[in-house]
Formats: sequence, C-alpha cells, structure tokens
Amino acid sequence: MKIAILPEPNSEETRVSLVPETVGRLTKAEHTVALAAGAGERAGFPDADYTQAGAEVASEGSAASDADVTILVGQPTDEQIGSLRSGSVLIGLLDARQSPELMGKLAGAGVTAISMELIPRISRAQGLDVLSSQASLAGYKAVLLAADNVDRFFPLMITAAGTISPATVVILGAGVAGLQAIATAKRLGAIVEAYDVRAVVKEQVESLGAKFIEVESAEDAEAAGGYAREQTEAEKAAQRDVLAKHIARADVVITTAQIPGRPAPELIDQAMVDQMKAGAVVIDLAAESGGNCAGTVAGETVEHNGVRIIGPKNLPGTMPGEASTLYSRNVKGLLDLLADDEGALKVDMEDEVIAGAAVTHGGQKVGAVA
Repeated sequence: MKIAILPEPNSEETRVSLVPETVGRLTKAEHTVALAAGAGERAGFPDADYTQAGAEVASEGSAASDADVTILVGQPTDEQIGSLRSGSVLIGLLDARQSPELMGKLAGAGVTAISMELIPRISRAQGLDVLSSQASLAGYKAVLLAADNVDRFFPLMITAAGTISPATVVILGAGVAGLQAIATAKRLGAIVEAYDVRAVVKEQVESLGAKFIEVESAEDAEAAGGYAREQTEAEKAAQRDVLAKHIARADVVITTAQIPGRPAPELIDQAMVDQMKAGAVVIDLAAESGGNCAGTVAGETVEHNGVRIIGPKNLPGTMPGEASTLYSRNVKGLLDLLADDEGALKVDMEDEVIAGAAVTHGGQKVGAVA
C-alpha cells in the first residue's frame, strides 16, 4: 500500500497521524509512506526523522493523489478531500455522527472513510482504541491542570508551621480518563473519591486507592461496548442529591462523562456550583461536547463565586509527541487489517472492526451514519 500522511488543517491541532517509529515499521513491511512536508513538525517530528525511517517527503497534493490510504488526526478540508483518489481509504477522528455534511462529501468522492472514534470496543480491537489511548493522556493532564490552578497543596504537608491536610479530589466518571485521573491524583497525595453510573467499575476505583461514591437504589447504567447509557430522570435526581454533598466539600472536581454521539450529560448543575467553596476548581473534560458542569465554556476558564470552571480543549494535544505516538500505534493496527497477505489494500466490509468504524464506502454513507 501507499500511505499518505497529511498536515492537520486545524491550527490548534498539534498531533500528527503517524510518527517516525510507526513509519519505520510500515516501510520495513514494504509499504510506501509519503509525508506531506512539515506534517509532523508541530508534534516535534521533523521531516528528516521520517526520511530516516524510510518515508518520502512530497507536497501535500502529490502525497495523497495516488495514495491507497490517507491518514489524518482530525477532519479533512474540502481541498484535501479533492486530492483523494476514488476508491482509496481515509482514516481520522472524523466525528462522523455529528458531521453529516462532511460524510456526504466523502461519500461523493468515492472514498472509504474510517472514523477512528467508532472503532468497536471488542477484545481484538483493543490495540486500535484511539478513544482510550487519548483519554488516558487527558485524565493524567487534567490532574496536573487542577494542581496548577487550585489554591492549595495536593498532598498532606508537615511543616515547621504545622500540618496542612491533603486536598480532596472528586472524579466523576471512571472510564479510562477517570481511572488515569484517580491514579495520578493519588500519586500526588490527594484524598480521592470517584463516582460512575456503572457499578462494575467500583472494584477498579477502589483498587487505585480511591473511595467509590455510592448512590443507593441506583441501577447499573452500563450499555453496550462498556459505555454508560443515558440515565432516567429519577436516577439523575438521586445522583444529584448524593454528589452535591461530596462536591460541596471538594477542592477539585474532574468530570469525564461522555455518551458517544450525544451531548455530554450535565452532572453538576448551577445549584451545586453555588455550594462549592471559593478556591475550588472544576476540570470539565467533556467541555467540547457540551460539558458536564453548568457554566463550562470550551477552551476557557470561567470563575463563579471564587470557583474556577476550566473547559480544556484537546488536552492530549498538549502532549503532542506522546499523543501522536499512541494514535499512530492505533492506526498501525487498523492498517494491518486493511492489508492483504501481499500488502495490498483490501477493505473487508465483513470484518466487524472495519464495518463498525467505516462511515462511507462505495459512494454511500454506511455504518453509524447510514
């Protein structure tokens, strides 16, 4: 296969879709890799690193024009779509369910588009799970962001002037990001409490040294694929009553709850924010999909009665080298599925991984957007 790496059109996106480490593995497998000049620079990977790994450097248009597979981190522009060959494959985090116009353009271009956020969460696709790899980075960085913004120490501090008690961190959502946040906050010495609507994660939370917040009479809200389902109004009311007490005394609250293809659920309403103490910090990892906290603004810090509500955008992108490396390894797993025994492109729509993540094929919208 010929594989093209394009630059990210979003100026705020620092990641690159393939890193030299992965390119080296692909070229050793006798695939051809073409890099659009400068595509890796924002992630800290100069063109010379790619050429050393066996890639060829070309202009953006020529890199994709005869490629079998073109790879991005985010969404392509109209110009980039125009450079793709009909019958080729485009891979990226395409936000397919929320982008019907883009899906129409990709279908019209005759491209098989594979949206990485739709990779099925099954055992054989664990190595392709971009949401998990990037969420792990986001959970880690969220705690560092909180520690930098809260007006106190995280750990217990014994000083000549007396003892300072540790900070209390409440984490809402115990998926990959939440569990990483728990582990990081514990390493920094905080008292950590966590809540998730999926009862199955209680053991994982407690194994990391955090206290699991119990909501009596709550039903397990785990849905297919390990995600959380949307809760009923009664469940939400019971949850709010319990969480409000924990949030009111927290120094830091980190929210991570998201439902694929839907706006993020509001876990912290305005009344709960009003009860928080001055100097407390909320880090809302769901800011880009609407936010879990009342008052969250994506990409901004909002202050309300002394409480800082931070809505970070693309936290993995603040660690572009690491984030790109993990994304690149995820993509490499997908490329292995797209190559036949001779290394040529083969799009097997009977494969449950490819069928689950493909959103256009044969000139039509398919899968999750059909």
